[in-house]
Amino acid sequence: MAPSDSRPVLQIDIVSDVVCPWCIVGFRQLDAALKQENVLAQLRWHPFELNPDMGPEGQNLREHIAEKYGSTPEQSQQARERLTALGGELGFTFNFDENSRIVNTFAAHQLLDWAETQGRQHPLKLALFDAYFTQQMDVSDLGVLLGAVEAAGLDPNAARTALESGAHVTPVREKQQFWAGHGISGVPSMVFAGKYLLTGAQGTDTYAQVLRRCLSEAA
Repeated sequence: MAPSDSRPVLQIDIVSDVVCPWCIVGFRQLDAALKQENVLAQLRWHPFELNPDMGPEGQNLREHIAEKYGSTPEQSQQARERLTALGGELGFTFNFDENSRIVNTFAAHQLLDWAETQGRQHPLKLALFDAYFTQQMDVSDLGVLLGAVEAAGLDPNAARTALESGAHVTPVREKQQFWAGHGISGVPSMVFAGKYLLTGAQGTDTYAQVLRRCLSEAA
């Protein structure tokens, strides 16, 4: 066994939605910190719906942001430009245009819950981020979801069966209620080693500090 394999594995729980741009930014910052500090991590993604009441038709993203947060078109454009620049620095491509839409993500969360039982939750989460933000695809659409499943190395037929069975509806709702009951109201929310909570995309340096603290305590 190589010496690197003997490193302690740090548990990191991430409460997140697949249509949350700061969730992929935060993950990319965390990933950079993990590499910088040479830390092995076991990542678990947990469900959070930014818009649980969003209808199947979705909504124009700019209109949605204006309604929900009172943002002006100028503020919305500045936010998009900031995210696009941040993403570029972190190796992730955000593509926004006038037709970008916000959609319901409950089916996506059910598939992520199923993917965890298959040991492929993390690859599916990243495939969904890519589908939504980079490819500008509708991650409430079954075909898009199954495409992400396949990209994550999972069986689309098994995924369809898992979704149609409804077997993951209750587990997802229970997990959402668990995190809400523990005060999580915004994402990304990351819990390091079961005891340190950081909410929002906090930056590579901040994540690195928490990683070092967890490792020193583990040692």
